[in-house]
Amino acid sequence: MRDVVITGIGIVSCAGEGLDVHLSALSGTPNTDSETFAPFPVHPVAALEWDRQIPKKSDQRQMEAWQKLGCYAAGLALDSAGAKEDADLKGRMQLIVSAGGGERDYAVDGQILTGLRGAENPGVFLNERLMGDLRPTLFLAQLSNLLAGNISIVHGVTGGSRTFMGEESSGVDAIRIAKERIASGQDDIFLVGGAYNAERPDVLLIYEMGSFLWKKPYAPVWSRGPEGGMILGSAACFLVLESREHAEKRGAKPLAALAGIASDRSRREPGSVEQSLHNLSKQLGAKPDVVISGATGVKGITEEEQAALKDIAPGAAVHATGDVIGHAMEAQAPAGVALAAGLIATGKASDALVTSVGHWRGEGALRVTKA
Repeated sequence: MRDVVITGIGIVSCAGEGLDVHLSALSGTPNTDSETFAPFPVHPVAALEWDRQIPKKSDQRQMEAWQKLGCYAAGLALDSAGAKEDADLKGRMQLIVSAGGGERDYAVDGQILTGLRGAENPGVFLNERLMGDLRPTLFLAQLSNLLAGNISIVHGVTGGSRTFMGEESSGVDAIRIAKERIASGQDDIFLVGGAYNAERPDVLLIYEMGSFLWKKPYAPVWSRGPEGGMILGSAACFLVLESREHAEKRGAKPLAALAGIASDRSRREPGSVEQSLHNLSKQLGAKPDVVISGATGVKGITEEEQAALKDIAPGAAVHATGDVIGHAMEAQAPAGVALAAGLIATGKASDALVTSVGHWRGEGALRVTKA
């Protein structure tokens, strides 16, 4: 099996853009908007100069916000890996994206629901409005695999693409599949990651219906007490993964090595998350000196993860990505790996454990080591 190394990282969030600002943000308090969607705080993405990574205004106009975030972060990762100007390399580069179902036009949704109340024939009214208001181009803009398509168009990554759906677990498995394909010799290089736009009333409504959201002023993930809850964050993160031999051949310097990935889907009974994390860490042989936790802050599972980490990584520094970028769903696991790789590349850690416990289902653990 071949070694898999991380040679490029692109990340954007409320902390800003680039790895350095995110490493600095590990010891700070994240930018929080408590007013726009009150009573739900969110971590809004920092202002970005879209033209730097998406030069054509026409490309920018046809993308939803989450697609622009992802496309921007993908460009940063290619720059970081020294691959941006290498058309031949990008033509062989494989792409895996973890993505949600896209963004709804909730203004149109609201107009239709309002009109239904007074419609003489609600069925006819609904069909007419759906056919007239939801144009084919608008509908297509909601598809999850359009982020991969836009990255291929804007950045020329055309070796083949896959899109995974499944909230936090999709980010774990996107990285896992890329690593396994490289390690087995099936492919040499991948661009892999995800993006999430939290600044949307529709998603806040959906998660609040499940009682998952935090409704008070910002508090750290580990300090939200028995009420618990997520603070969603707009963010995107992409990684360039390749075999050690491939990186050496093209003169790319690895930031860190991706030593192992394991995932689970526990029954979510009391104690199951804690047991799952113990099992996953054993599979990886983890003995970390730092932990990058994707804990959500949701009650129960967050306390179970905290208890598990005390056994798995006694004495290790523990950082929560939720306290740096907010909870970014599909982008959470890639962002955790990015932070771990950054700490290792700057000599602040040598063996890192990245966790991802989904707010509803799915657990993952990723081990990042020195290259």
